[in-house]
This record gives sequence, structure tokens and C-alpha cells, in this order.
Amino acid sequence: MDSTLKGKYDSIIFDLDGTLWDSTETIARAWQAALNQVPYMSHEVMTRERVRSITGMTYDKIFEKLFPTLDAAQRAEVQKLCSVSELEILHKQGGTLYPKLAETLEYLGRRYNLYIVSNCQNGYIELFLDLNNMHHHFLAHQCYGTKGNPKADNIRDIVEDNSLVSPVYIGDTMGDYDAATKAGVPFIFASYGFGVVESGQVATIDSFEALKEIL
Repeated sequence: MDSTLKGKYDSIIFDLDGTLWDSTETIARAWQAALNQVPYMSHEVMTRERVRSITGMTYDKIFEKLFPTLDAAQRAEVQKLCSVSELEILHKQGGTLYPKLAETLEYLGRRYNLYIVSNCQNGYIELFLDLNNMHHHFLAHQCYGTKGNPKADNIRDIVEDNSLVSPVYIGDTMGDYDAATKAGVPFIFASYGFGVVESGQVATIDSFEALKEIL
């Protein structure tokens, strides 16, 4: 595993949750507010830990895992309510940016083209960029909510649509690693996030700012 990767890549593609910010506490509150609207979900308690446990999964799979006993119609109703509540409450309360995020992106942006690929719903990346005045850092983004495609396909889309020659993907879960690997893109593991990746990554960072040292 390389301690320095300077000069090896022309672009960086970032995961969002667990890599650029932590919005799990706000999402837990938003989903609880949505669940409280549905009589058959009144017994459910949504916690930050439950949200963290599904971070990185596609939006559809999240609700299948969280609520396996619901029928298709009930799950669709709950998912829609949670989706609306999530964006509404995040617009007001936001999430927590990882330390030195803006200045590190400024540094990286002078050397690489920057992108985001996430398994989130449509509008979520835009909300992150709007709330934190981050649009100028990123040239493009893609998410599960746009086409319903898995993350590996969305990484490939960013690579192909922007003619990237030597990209690297940065994420915090095994799902991120698997997606990057399927897309043929090297992977840097953000160990400060929500998951564990034991091997296969080209580097591991324990803070977002550490990217300035290796890239």
C-alpha cells in the first residue's frame, strides 16, 4: 500500500456519507418524523446507529433491510415519506462536515478534477453542495436516485462522461471498495467513516486532511 500517491491520478471521485460529511443524526430525526406519520410504524424507533448501519446501501435496499416485514406497498409508502422528510429537515439542520474539508478540497481542486458518486436519493448531493457552498469544488456528480443504477455503473459514468484517464475513488465502506473495484478504479479507504475495509485499497486515511499528504 503506497504512502504517497502524488502524480498517479488525474481525478478524484468521492463518496459522500462517511467520507465528506456525517448526516446520520439529522437523517435519524427526519426518518423518525416520517415514521410517526404512519400508524403501523408508530412502534419503530429510528436511531443514529440504525442509520449508520445502512449507510452506503442503495436507497431501495436501505428500506428492505430496515423494515423486512413490510409488504411492498407499505415499504414504498414509508420510503417516500422518509425521502421527503430527509430532504426537508436536512435543508434546515444539515450534517457535520469532516474537519478541514473545505481547505482540503481547495488544495485537491488545484491539482485534480473532483467528482462525487453516492448511493443516495436524487437531490441529496445537490443539498450537500447548496448547504455548504461546495458547488465550485466539483465538476460533476452522480447518484443512485438519478437512474437507479448501482454505484459501480455510476462511477463508470463519471469516468466515461468526463474522459477520466487515471481516477481514484475515496469511500468508507466495503460497498464503496467493491463498487470502485468493479468499475476498475483504485480505492482509498476513509477509515474515519462508517465501515471497515481490511485489504485491497491503495491507501488508508484516518482523516480527510490526510489526503493532502498522500495526494
